[in-house]
Parts: sequence; structure tokens; C-alpha cells
Amino acid sequence: DLSNSSIVTLASELAVSLDALPLNEIPAAPELTEEDARDLDALCLAKSHFELKEYDRAAYFLRGCRSQKAYFLYMYSRYLSGEKKKDDETVDSLGPLEKGQVRNEALRELRVELSKKHSAGELDGFALYLYGVVLRKLDLLKEAVEIFVAATHALPLHWGSWLELCNLITNIEMLKSLSLPECWVRDFFMAHMFTELQMIKEALQKYQSLMEAGFAKSTYIISQIAVAYHNIRDIDQALYLFNELREQDPFRIENMDTFSNLLYVRSMKPELSYLAHNLVEIDKYRVETCCVIGNYYSLRSQHEKAALYFQRALKLNPRCLGAWTLMGHEYMEMKNTSAAIQAYRHAIEVNKRDYRAWYGLGQTYEILKMPFYSLYYYRKAHHLRPNDSRMLVALGECYEKLSQQVEAKKCYWRAYSVGDVERMALLKLAKLHEQLNESDDAAQCYIIYIQDIFSCGEQLEHAEVSTALRYLGQYYFKNKLYDEASLCAQRCCDYNDAREEGKALLRQISAVREQGEPSSTDLSLACVFNPLINTTTPVRRASPLDLSSVTP
Repeated sequence: DLSNSSIVTLASELAVSLDALPLNEIPAAPELTEEDARDLDALCLAKSHFELKEYDRAAYFLRGCRSQKAYFLYMYSRYLSGEKKKDDETVDSLGPLEKGQVRNEALRELRVELSKKHSAGELDGFALYLYGVVLRKLDLLKEAVEIFVAATHALPLHWGSWLELCNLITNIEMLKSLSLPECWVRDFFMAHMFTELQMIKEALQKYQSLMEAGFAKSTYIISQIAVAYHNIRDIDQALYLFNELREQDPFRIENMDTFSNLLYVRSMKPELSYLAHNLVEIDKYRVETCCVIGNYYSLRSQHEKAALYFQRALKLNPRCLGAWTLMGHEYMEMKNTSAAIQAYRHAIEVNKRDYRAWYGLGQTYEILKMPFYSLYYYRKAHHLRPNDSRMLVALGECYEKLSQQVEAKKCYWRAYSVGDVERMALLKLAKLHEQLNESDDAAQCYIIYIQDIFSCGEQLEHAEVSTALRYLGQYYFKNKLYDEASLCAQRCCDYNDAREEGKALLRQISAVREQGEPSSTDLSLACVFNPLINTTTPVRRASPLDLSSVTP
């Protein structure tokens, strides 16, 4: 709502990033209308009560006013009074998981009054924004979208209407269908929307053009670019930008919860601890501060404390998407699957585009051994993140459990094709081929896997290399490719869990060679990995399955 700090401060942040205007170019303040002048004293009194959160009192003194400003504050005070009463009813009896079940009793009455005014064409941009919020709270989402679009036309510079619209747009087709005003704020909205829809390339291009247009010093744009890099898991670039942001604006709290997510992923405990202590000194009663502290305790494996701080964040803002999702993760760690499911479902209610919540639901139902449910939620996550290998690997595992091996193969190969961040897709595909006695395809997957690992210089650290080497050693031995089998066996001896098998295979190869049995030259197979041998053998160029263009 209007109290959201990102709405209040955005215009000021953008203004500071621009060059100052000369005195003679500064626009004059708008003149008061006769109605504004008549309501001025009542409006000043109501504002005083409003700032003290005495919403009913503010509304009482505005009930006879006729100006647009007074009418908006009158209706907004009634709305916030209902929200406050709703929170008061739930704060003692219910926890944050059940908070969404209690309604603001003033909503229906407000909707009726605002609807009459809207039909008469008497609502300004702010009142239209409030009407949209009321409709959204009543789950009348289609009508809410129409009203928010009207609000952006009536008052294009009110960022709140644009942000509310962001939360209701579910896909790029819906975005393109909206008739939005031609205004410079629209570019900020489109960039934000591209980030939300995981169209990161388009978002970065939009932000770059805004920086070239004069907003190069904008801390808002720097933070949004950092969030965009966070979304595509370019952790190094995102960390660099957040650190630069902290230097430019050391007291900034917005987006610091996202920064803490990056520090958590990298297990940077000292940096996360420093960030948490710093934010507590600035403002310990901010949602972002609670989320950062929750991440810190989670990194220390103190999951009960972490969940407590995420609950505190939700008491401050029940629509905090990150807190719902992170709390779901903590309940997962505590093996409380029912609470985790509730938390993830609340996250989806706040934003249906949150792939982390869909993915979390898939994981919880996987733990509960309900693969059909898992498959549904993983599909939702994959639809939102089609090029995220983690979603595809999870889908493949589900298909395996459901004995749908063809679909599982497609998922694993697709995961490898889009860039396997966890380097597990080829291994899983190879093991699946192995189970199905498709030895040639399994060998080919292991070959590609080892080549990838060795090309990155990770071979001595990656535990599964020995698994691939063991299989390939036996595979080459069975096909009488003794040179390649010997090479694999020798490399098996570098790993503790495969050393004995490697030695045994070397003895077998030696015994066969003593008997004078020749090596086979008929098989057209790739050598295991180029860095280890200089000889060249025929390489089968075909992928294990021709699935690179297939999306599950």
C-alpha cells in the first residue's frame, strides 16, 4: 500500500540521481481549488490524526469534505482502520500462517461507495488506486487490473499503481494486452516487469537505456540490476553490485534481504553477520532486517530462531513474499511439512510467479512420497523458469519415480542443454540408461560428464567422477577396448572409493593381455577424456538421445 517505503522514496531517489534544475525551470506548485481551500483546516487536522494512526478519528473529521484530497484521505483512513482492526483480532489468537484467513470488514462497504463514484467519473488517480487495492483484497483480480490501468492513466507518476499492477500480471501475453499510458515511468515499469517474468536480458537492456537517459547515478536502478543478476544466479555480479550499492547508500535497507540470500548461498557467514548487525543498528523493526537475521540463523543451522524472525517479518508485512518462502524452507529443515506447505501456499497467494514457492511445494510432497503432487508443482516451477536446470532435474526425478523413463530422459538431457548448474543431470541420465541396460548411451553420458568436469578443473573435488570412471572401465573392458579400460582403471586408483575396483580391473586387463587376446577396433566410441591421453579414437558425435529441442 501507500506506506510501502519503495513507493514513497522512489521519486526522491530518482530526482537525486538527476542533475539539479535551474531556479527558473523549477515548476510552480499547483494552485488550490476553492474546495481545497475550504477543506484545508479539516485536512490538516485529519493528517495529524492519520500520522498518529488514529484512522477512525481522521475519517470522522473528513466526513463532510468535498475536495479530491480530503475524499481520498477519508476513504484511505477507513480502509486502514479496517486493516488495523483485522490485525488486532489476529495478533494474539493466530500466528502468521493463519493471518490471511481474517478479512477486513470495511472492504465491501468501501467497494460499494468507490464503485458509485467510479461510475460517475469522480475518482482521481489516488482514489482509483485505493479502489484497485480494495478489489484486489476481495480477490476480484480482473476488475482490479482494469482499475489499476485506469489509475496509471489518471496519475502516471504514482508508482504504487504500477507496482500493484506488477503483482497481478501473470505472463508476457497479459502484459502486452494492457493499454498503458505513454510516460517515462512506463519504462521503469516494463523493466521491473521483465525482471519479474524472468526476462532478464530484456530487463537489463531496459535498465541500461534508462541509465543512458540520465539515471546513471540512480541507486534504485543499481539495486534492480543486482536483483536481476540474482534471479539468473550470476552471484558474483550480483554481489559486486550490492557491495557497490552499500558504498553509495550505506543506510539503505531496501533489497538487503536479497543481498543476504546471496551471502547465504555463498556461505559467507562473517559478511552475513556484519550485514545483520548493521541493519539492526539502522532499524530492527523493518521487514528486510528480520529476513536478514533469519537468513543468518539459518546459515548457522538454528532453524527455530530463523523461523521466528521470518514470522516477525510477516507480522510487520503479511504480504512479504520472501519471508513466506524462506519460512517454508525453515519448516522443511525442521521436518514440519504441513507448516511448510502452508507457508509456500501463502507465498503463492501473494505472487503466483514465485517459482521458489512452487518448487518448495514440489519438494515437500516429494518428502511425503506423493510424486503425482510433486510433478504438478515442479511443472509449475519449470513453466516459470524454463531454463533453470534445477527444475528440470527435479521433474526428471519425479518421472523416474512414476516409471516414465522417456520423459525423465528428456528432462535430464534438457537440463544439461540449458546449463546444468549443479552438474547432476548427465549423471542421473547415465544412471537411468544404466538401469535400462542401455550401455552405449550410459557410456556416452559418462564420457561427456567427465569431459565437462575435467575442462573445469574440478575432477579431484567431484565425488561422482569415480562412479563414471568405474562404469567406463568395465564398459571398455567388456567391449575389448583394453587401452581405454586401463586408463580408466588407473584413474580409479586416484579415488578412495574406487581404488580397489581399479586395481582389480588392471589385474583383469593384464591377465587378458597375457593370454594374447587382441583389442577391439570395431566400436566407434569416444575416448574418455582428452586431457588424459594424446591418442585419438573415433568419436560418436550423436547425443545419447536426440532430445535437445524437446521441452517436457
